[in-house]
Amino acid sequence: MVGVVALALTLGGVPASAREEATPRHGAPGVGDPYFPLDGNGGIDVRHYDVRDEYDFETGVLSGRTTLRVRATQNLSRLDLDFLLPVDQVEVDGKPAEFDRRAGHELRISPRRTIHAGDTFRVTVSYRGRPALATYLGESNWLANGHEVLAANQPHMAPWWFPANDHPSDKATMDVWITVPRDHKVISNGLPVARHVDGAVATSHWRSTEPMASYAAFFAAGSFAVRKGTLEGRPWIVAVSKALRRESRSQSMAKMLETPALTAWLETQLGDYPFGSTGGVVTDLNPGFALETQSRPTFAATGPGSTTLLVHELAHQWFGDSVSIARWRDIVLNEGFATFMEQRWNETHGGSTADQWLDDAYEGQRQNTTFWAVRVDDPGAAKLFDGPIYLRGAMSVQALRNRVGEDDFWEIIRTWLSSRAGGNGSTDDFIDLAETVSGQDLGGFFDAWWRYPTRPTKTEANGLQPDP
Repeated sequence: MVGVVALALTLGGVPASAREEATPRHGAPGVGDPYFPLDGNGGIDVRHYDVRDEYDFETGVLSGRTTLRVRATQNLSRLDLDFLLPVDQVEVDGKPAEFDRRAGHELRISPRRTIHAGDTFRVTVSYRGRPALATYLGESNWLANGHEVLAANQPHMAPWWFPANDHPSDKATMDVWITVPRDHKVISNGLPVARHVDGAVATSHWRSTEPMASYAAFFAAGSFAVRKGTLEGRPWIVAVSKALRRESRSQSMAKMLETPALTAWLETQLGDYPFGSTGGVVTDLNPGFALETQSRPTFAATGPGSTTLLVHELAHQWFGDSVSIARWRDIVLNEGFATFMEQRWNETHGGSTADQWLDDAYEGQRQNTTFWAVRVDDPGAAKLFDGPIYLRGAMSVQALRNRVGEDDFWEIIRTWLSSRAGGNGSTDDFIDLAETVSGQDLGGFFDAWWRYPTRPTKTEANGLQPDP
């Protein structure tokens, strides 16, 4: 009788939801970001990537083995990773696991045993393929020719060269090992650990000890001129492709050598630099953009007039890399704030004030209804990197500065960056912080600047000086 009663209490006393939670389930094929439904994966938290790739410039084949250290956030019978190359084998904790593909992007893995919530486990994926043939959502992001390769893009890049939980909400540390011909150099995030030559090839090992969003990971390989040093105890490394024409190569190197001092200046504005090294890479491949790859932004050829471009990408080390967005709709927190820092640089280095810039930009866009129609806190995937995200976003930052005053403004900015360093945040999180620090109700202000598809009224409440 005691046993029967105890069994009845056990079955009847546990809520159905708890019993369901204990049941192993498939991890979701996405994290729930409506812009990119298959980005990221449910049920897992990647803690570390160990990426070991070899690239053949003659054939365009990338072969490799990546091991992920993962923590389960639910009981798992199956998990997904985001990856585009053909897979040869998958192991979970050293034992072969079944796998298949879905929609070309989802690598679905079925371990031999149930993985319980809270368990930490390792997934090793072996693969071989031609990244140049891989596409996802219309993107063909692999950039290479016969002498140089650059794995850098946004919002997606990782699945072309390593299996990942590919969403900014899951950040992890990384070790990257790249094997290429011995006369090539490899540049990546973080700091170099070692380089080992084996006959005709060499393997370079780079390590990033701070959490990183998968899209911010990169590597470049080719013939590079590399300079390195320290400034106030912080290591810096810059690299410029030798394939550039002589004048362009010289100008690009001169500009890259400014990055340590620019990083130090940004520290005076934003607080402690969040990573262990800084620098930049200039490629000959001309991707058509610069990108805030973590600790070492990547650029096409740069010249004397590109200082604010460097400021923008280095500001992203705080806005976007250290404090990453929670969802892709929050992109204004990256691009608007980095663009504002360009104006901050100008006003502290002999240019017009950021407030004058705001007034000029406001007047310049007065009749541009298309510009004002974009909702910058939720632009949609198709408009993720449209001009208003940068310009209207930056205008809103300066307008906030006008609205709350200098002291509260910089306290908001620095508190945002220090309190969420290494993590994530949303536009709602930022608004909550701004209201807390300033003691003001800023709902109407952010409605006008971020949410309404119309030009903000020229009022002091909107951070604008009314016309006389």
